[in-house]
Amino acid sequence: MSDFSGMEDLLQDFLQEASDLLSDVDNRLVELERDPGDRRLLNDIFRGFHTIKGGAGFLNATELVTLCHLTENLFDKLRNGEMTLTPELLDIIMAATQGVRGMFGELAQAVQPKPAPANVIQALRVALHELEAGTQAEEIPVATPDPLPEVDAVSSGEGGGSPEEPDWEALHAAVTGREREKPEVIPAGASSELKRAGMDVVAEAELMPHFPPEGRRSTDKPGLVGSGTTGGRRSDEKIATRESTIRVDTARLDQVLNLSGEIGLTKNRLTSLRADILAGRNDSETLHALDQAVSQLDLLVSDLQNSVMKTRMQPIGRLFQKYPRIARDLARQLGKDVELALVGEETEVDKTMIEDLADPLVHLVRNAVDHGVESPEERLAAGKPTKSVVRLEARQEGDHIVLIIADDGRGMSPERIRAKAIEKGLIKEEEANTLDDRQSLNLIFLPGFSTMTQASAVSGRGVGMDVVKTNIQKLNGSVEIRSEPGKGTVFLISLPLTLAILPVLLVLLGDQPFALPLSMVREILPIEKEKMQEVGGKETLVVRGEVLPVVALSRLLGWPQLQTPEYGVLMQTAERSFILSVDSFAGRDDAVIKSLDDFRPRGVAGVTTLSNGQIVLILDMKELLADLNAHIDRELGVRHARALELSI
Repeated sequence: MSDFSGMEDLLQDFLQEASDLLSDVDNRLVELERDPGDRRLLNDIFRGFHTIKGGAGFLNATELVTLCHLTENLFDKLRNGEMTLTPELLDIIMAATQGVRGMFGELAQAVQPKPAPANVIQALRVALHELEAGTQAEEIPVATPDPLPEVDAVSSGEGGGSPEEPDWEALHAAVTGREREKPEVIPAGASSELKRAGMDVVAEAELMPHFPPEGRRSTDKPGLVGSGTTGGRRSDEKIATRESTIRVDTARLDQVLNLSGEIGLTKNRLTSLRADILAGRNDSETLHALDQAVSQLDLLVSDLQNSVMKTRMQPIGRLFQKYPRIARDLARQLGKDVELALVGEETEVDKTMIEDLADPLVHLVRNAVDHGVESPEERLAAGKPTKSVVRLEARQEGDHIVLIIADDGRGMSPERIRAKAIEKGLIKEEEANTLDDRQSLNLIFLPGFSTMTQASAVSGRGVGMDVVKTNIQKLNGSVEIRSEPGKGTVFLISLPLTLAILPVLLVLLGDQPFALPLSMVREILPIEKEKMQEVGGKETLVVRGEVLPVVALSRLLGWPQLQTPEYGVLMQTAERSFILSVDSFAGRDDAVIKSLDDFRPRGVAGVTTLSNGQIVLILDMKELLADLNAHIDRELGVRHARALELSI
């Protein structure tokens, strides 16, 4: 039976509010590290812990109350000038916040949290002078957790290193101002808990909260399910569950309610006019009133649709607020001085998108700090300030959201990336020689690509950037890389404003329409047979000096080609451009996507209904092209197919 039987709603409300408070505390701690004497920040952090403690007390979460109380007391002394904040003391505070986050993970499973790691509690008490420096750690029962799986991080840049283990003895001496009289006796199982609690830089899996407000799916990152203080794992069912609730501004709900009322009035007007027409009144005045009522209904339905869509939109700042802590911990671990600047936190994004962006942005931020940013010594030698700035920005451009992750670090060399891809056997030398700088930079998205000779705890396995690309493509988005050696690197992510409505281009094969995502369409071209050329067994067209492969839509779908295609759609993916040949066009539309949950053929993203009632398939071009490449491999063999396949 649950420890919170009958209190499930209160528990979820607490976790929702407390998780936001803790993320805010994490960000303010990063700010406080830059300005330790800021009383406003000290007061805000004190209030955050005090509020969390109050809610935990109401839920009888005794161990969470204890941890928050000690940390709250520490900040009370700091804000009253009785103590001075040092980097070592901040590390202990960061460990405490990580312990609180782990306890949230246990509360999310409706069980009372276990005690915080003994060393974290002792460090707080020593800092508060409640214990002497040489006091033996209390024998607090701490469950031995499952081993933490290694984290695959991004490895797109150059350089990087393996962080060292922290010196707990030195940390304790720095906090207390004196050496220990005797070595500390650490209870069984507590040392591994200590690392997870924050004395060492917390692994990526632990930095992401394990509770409903920003839940993560096991399918995104298998194995990353433990928390440093939970002493166990959630069930697979719990992990796979996505957060199904959303916060909506009451003003937006009021607008939806008002529009619903006006639509009801217009419906009554139409019902009255219908009765008049059925009764034989079809004069110009009645028809004019009918036309006005239909126009009014059209306008109201459009406004209602937009208002309902806005209820799905959430400020991306709720996602951004996790990353200053991640950047700070990793920079401190690597001995770098990095500031993460957040821009455009008020930009609104579809709620489902925010959840799927969590992993890619974690990888890109860690990548910028680990690989993009040089050490302070390297920066001084290059004439740069020792502090590096990583910018995480969001802005809306038309019907797209643009995310920017930029650093002022060492940049990336296309030549070195090409050489590394050849060395790892990811591409052939002949293929590498045909790539321009933009295409060479995109090689970092290949699974298994890494510039590091040896994997570390932070990166080097060649998984991170593949995760970035895969997750962005799931959102019908694209990633662009701009980099200049010695100047820095910029990742530009372009995403549709919402996933519920998709702008599409309607193309025809014979009389059958199909929908293509408009975000991939760059241009519509006539196909002139005399200008077609065969290169390497493929049909190609030269467009403004660029040789582009021509792929028939009928071939992708496995349909017979009944007539010669007259038009081509110039399409752009994250890697390359190509021309899709079609018979004709049926226009542009904003498709309301209906998913095919029970039966989803490959290459079909969903369906939509046109204004005439016709059902149209929305094509998933990436799946269709992947199937075509697999077919080429089967027909010609991998060795010959590499020269012919469409790497799109």
